[in-house]
Amino acid sequence: MEIIQAIKERRSINFFDPGREIPDDKLRELFEIANLAPSSFNLQPWKVVAVRDPERKKALRQCAFNQPKAEEASAVLIMVADPKAMEENIDRMLDNWQELGYMKPDMRDTYKGMANNLYGTDDSLKRKFFAIKNTSLFAMNLMVAAKGLGLETHPMDGFDEDCVKKEFDIPEDKVIPMLIAVGYLKPGITLLPRAWRRKIEEFVKFERY
Repeated sequence: MEIIQAIKERRSINFFDPGREIPDDKLRELFEIANLAPSSFNLQPWKVVAVRDPERKKALRQCAFNQPKAEEASAVLIMVADPKAMEENIDRMLDNWQELGYMKPDMRDTYKGMANNLYGTDDSLKRKFFAIKNTSLFAMNLMVAAKGLGLETHPMDGFDEDCVKKEFDIPEDKVIPMLIAVGYLKPGITLLPRAWRRKIEEFVKFERY
C-alpha cells in the first residue's frame, strides 16, 4: 500500500475481531517499520509493552475504563515514553554518528552539551515533554505502518496511567502517552464515514500566528 493511501485510509476503529491474532512475523515487521520514526538527536525515547495474552488484556481493559477494544484487539500496545533515554542512548548515538561520518570526534562533547541544554535533567518537565513528543512520532509511524500491513488501530487516551503502570510493572518515572489497540476489523462491521475535519484555513497560518 502506498504511504498516502495508508494515511488516507487509516481509521480509529472500535470493533476488532477478537478471534484473529496477528502473526509474530507481522508484529515484528510492524515494530521494525515504526522504529524508523524520527526523534530528537536520534535518542529514540520509546519503549513498548505489547499485550497479547487474553488474561493480561482483561486486566488492561479494567485500567482502560472497561473499553471492549482493550480486550478484543489482537494486541494492545502500551506506549512508554522514557525521560531517561538520553542517558541510556546518547553515547551509542554519538558513536554511530562518528562511525557514519555525521560528526567529527572533537564535536562529541559539544553535541552532548547541546542535548543536555535542550532537554534538561532526567526528572525535569522538559525531559518529559521530549519523551512524550518523540514517542508520539513513533506511535503515529506505527499506526500508518499498521494500515500498510493490513492492520487496523485505535490510539487510546482513556486509561488510568497509575493502574497501567502497576499492572504491567512500568517504572514510575516513565510516562504513558497512549495505548494503541491493533488488530483486524470485526467481520460484518461497516465503518461510518470519516468524521469532520477542519478546513485548512482554520488551522494553517502563513508567516505569523
